[in-house]
Amino acid sequence: MSRRIREASTPVPGANRPLPPELPAETVVARLRAVARFLERMLPLCRAHTVDFYTRGLWEKMVALPPEAVLEALSGERLQQLLEEPPLQRPLEEAADICEFYDIFCENSQRLVNVQAFALAAKYYSMSNLGVCISLEQMLKALERTQQPKSEVEIKTDDFMNNKKSHEVQLMSELVDSIAKYYGLNQVIDLGSGKGYLSSFLSLQYNLKVYGIDSSNTNTHGANERNRKLKKHWKAYQRRGRGNVKEQVLEEANERPQQDKGKCKANISEKLLSTNNSLQSQAQVAAPDSILFETADVFTDSDKCITNKQYELHLGAQLQPEESNIPENAFLSILPADAVETDCSTRSNCRELCEEEKERRKMASLKEKASRSKEANVYSPLTSYVTAETELRDIVEDLEDCVMVGLHTCGDLAPSTLRLFTAKPEIKAVCSVGCCYHLLSEEHETQEDVLHGTLGFPMSRHLKEEGWFCGRNARMAACLALERVAIGQVLPTESLFYRAVLQVIVEEFYGVKRSDRNIGKVYSKSSSFLDYARKAFKKLELDESEISDSLIMEYFEKYKHRMNELEAFNMLKVVLGPCIEVLILLDRLCYLKEQDNIAWSGLVKLFDPIKSPRCFAVVALKKQTFTCK
Repeated sequence: MSRRIREASTPVPGANRPLPPELPAETVVARLRAVARFLERMLPLCRAHTVDFYTRGLWEKMVALPPEAVLEALSGERLQQLLEEPPLQRPLEEAADICEFYDIFCENSQRLVNVQAFALAAKYYSMSNLGVCISLEQMLKALERTQQPKSEVEIKTDDFMNNKKSHEVQLMSELVDSIAKYYGLNQVIDLGSGKGYLSSFLSLQYNLKVYGIDSSNTNTHGANERNRKLKKHWKAYQRRGRGNVKEQVLEEANERPQQDKGKCKANISEKLLSTNNSLQSQAQVAAPDSILFETADVFTDSDKCITNKQYELHLGAQLQPEESNIPENAFLSILPADAVETDCSTRSNCRELCEEEKERRKMASLKEKASRSKEANVYSPLTSYVTAETELRDIVEDLEDCVMVGLHTCGDLAPSTLRLFTAKPEIKAVCSVGCCYHLLSEEHETQEDVLHGTLGFPMSRHLKEEGWFCGRNARMAACLALERVAIGQVLPTESLFYRAVLQVIVEEFYGVKRSDRNIGKVYSKSSSFLDYARKAFKKLELDESEISDSLIMEYFEKYKHRMNELEAFNMLKVVLGPCIEVLILLDRLCYLKEQDNIAWSGLVKLFDPIKSPRCFAVVALKKQTFTCK
């Protein structure tokens, strides 16, 4: 199959430049087929659950190497070298069976015998080696948006969100704005908008009309409150700017009535001191982000999705609080003290204001209110559960030609976003970054979804015809962060080990093979394995009085020396994780290639994978003529 790239034609009148080079649909399908063939042999490693690691003898069954050899071959230094190596040059079409070529598995026992070849094959089927992804810079250059000004003052996103979220919001909003401006669109629908960081930034920084839709009423309420505060102080932020506070204060002093001149001068030094203190305080809030390990519940005691907050890598840098811990007024703290509206009764100097100053402030307030009444509500947080069948006009009354976006949309919401895009004529473009692959619905897992035909995976005709099944545990591996592990992130091996040994006790001593009850986050609250086991027995509603402390510790000592097997096994999953993510993303891209109304579709690498492991966006634009507003 030829690897030649064809240029996409301009999809709509008025677009003055062609879109980025686009791989033909048949080439994308060939890549998908190659990855699927490779993973068919590799997936048994990832489908195995670490809870069953000792009870099912997974190491002996699947690996014919000592764990020390695997850990040495997949050390952080080796992984970094692997990631930094240039793409492999051997054409995919020549490798009819990459597994046989590299002799990765024993022909008789089917156990892993060559870990170096395993890692090299995983690299071979990585996103960077397949040639199916373009960079953000390439996309922005091709779009070359009309040079319309942003807001007068550029918002510093790290003023009100952590480094990871700031990184994501800045880059994704730039792409979304480029797409919107390229086609003259003004409306954006943000699905799974959460706390509204992306929506607020798009509306305030790029003057776009944004509807943020989230299924959580708590998130919607929080986004509303946060946006209210941002809008309330937006004009003050624009007037003052972080770097021009001193000049602004002096300018205001010159503009005040002559009778207040002395009073204003006396307050200038105090105001500047207050502003400096606020800036220093804000700098502490915006300290360098901690490197977090993004994974899934295969590495926890719970069957629920875990968050980035659970594993931190301390690299000697000052740790930054998570976004949920950043005070709501963190952004506001960079403003001068008098930029924040407060009740006059709380300010002692209000009574001292002269009548002329009172009248001036009153008129300014009336003028601002009049301006607000004419201004459209540029960001509206809404609460609704969205599926592929959702009628958007029932949620957004003034729906118009728009761009639909999703930043780390969880589970099935990402494929639902793409299905909505293809089905609704008003949605002219889509930019979707998914996450939580383990929460995707698949056949043989959720019969209700099968009946409605809205499975999250697979989406493409090719994988459906093949009857492809990935499995929850394998999709969990797609949530892992290889780049973070390569720079020194330590896997949560001890907690996984505790859970695996506990399973041995539960099955051998209590005779319970399966339980519908979750243990939850017991490990973080336990001082030792004994303490962990006692707490877990209560969660599982097992009679802990039946087993002695000494017997519990006997089990622990029996398996303690085999903890490195579990660590090595999970490292194999980490290396294979990106290949599973590639399968999921290529499946989504193939789905778009199968549609007749798509002018351009592709994968764009948006983020630094160390800062944000789920870094690829699925981007597509329709052929239909866009209505410029």
